[in-house]
Amino acid sequence: MTQSVSSLNNQIKSLLETTFLQVSVKGELSRITYHNSGHVYFTLKDENSAISCVMFRGNNAKLKFRLEEGMAVILHGSISVYTPRGSYQINVVSVEPDGEGALAVAYEQLKRKLQAKGYFSKKTPLPKSINHIAIVTSATGAALQDMLRVASKRWPLVKITIIDTIVQGSSCKDSLAKNIKTADEIGADVIIVGRGGGSIEDLWGFNEEIVADAIYQANTPIVSAVGHEIDYVISDYVADLRAPTPSAAMEMILPDKTEMLLRLDELRERLDNYLKRVFYTKEEMLKSLKEMYGSHSYEAKFELNLKELELLKRRYAQIIDTKLQNSTLLVENLTQELDFKTKQFLDIKQNRLTELEAKLKALDPSKNQKDGYAQIVKSGKITPLERLERDDIFELQTPNVVKKAKIL
Repeated sequence: MTQSVSSLNNQIKSLLETTFLQVSVKGELSRITYHNSGHVYFTLKDENSAISCVMFRGNNAKLKFRLEEGMAVILHGSISVYTPRGSYQINVVSVEPDGEGALAVAYEQLKRKLQAKGYFSKKTPLPKSINHIAIVTSATGAALQDMLRVASKRWPLVKITIIDTIVQGSSCKDSLAKNIKTADEIGADVIIVGRGGGSIEDLWGFNEEIVADAIYQANTPIVSAVGHEIDYVISDYVADLRAPTPSAAMEMILPDKTEMLLRLDELRERLDNYLKRVFYTKEEMLKSLKEMYGSHSYEAKFELNLKELELLKRRYAQIIDTKLQNSTLLVENLTQELDFKTKQFLDIKQNRLTELEAKLKALDPSKNQKDGYAQIVKSGKITPLERLERDDIFELQTPNVVKKAKIL
């Protein structure tokens, strides 16, 4: 019997879809396309064959990890036929990695993604003094009680704000992201995000990208304290500090009151010693200033000036005495020299006078004057006779007689 193409494809569709209602197929992913609708189209292949696959949005949303080229997986689903093209494919319901768990793959994928975005590099240092802690965790969990007990023992003065949060299950990631943002807005010095131990499924909320985004975008320093020491979650890498356990988080960020009291005693002793040194130094400075003030007071200045004046008077008297002694000695020397010079001068003059007297006596007119001779004197000067002119008046002098005469 002859039939149409559509009829044949419908028969094949009915046969395949009823025969292969549930299939599990192992292979390698290839040609993966994430559509805007949320559906994922890809090919599953081995070394000899390949088959087309589709995973619709509802099933894709449940997938814990992202499908990647070359990934070895096991698909679970059913065969469906697209009759317009006569092609068949696997309608994938779920996917699991071949050889390792889906959560482990999802964990590594998100870790690589966030590391590439720089989420692990941003580290805000915790403040040295912590007065207010916001704790994002379950209000009924044992982890909270452990943290409160450690805080009360180490530093009871700290203020703690508890933000009750779902820390397990499908609602965990949204609750964590929302409450981290709330904690970032209340002005706490540090935020602790954490819970007690559990399986990887129990802790999975701390491995979600939405939680990593909330931690990265917070301005307040965040400490991740999830599970036990061997448990590492994505929040540990993104947070500013990772604590191995919730109680360890309190021990890491809060000071120990006993150590602080010892430290305060040490600081008080150092302060006392410092103040003693300061007071001693200031006291010595005051003494020095007092002495300086005493030496620079008006009374001290007057006394100093009087002493200087007395000293100057003594020095002046000494100088005057020295000058007088030197002058007296000089006067004596000069007097002696003057006497000597005067005597010498007088002796010379006396000798000269004696010589002149001798000459005078030799020239004495009374002894040499001849009779009939007289000396002509005109205007007080001896004048020769031939210089006299008519009407000249003159004197005729002898040693004993003076007569006036006139030339006619």
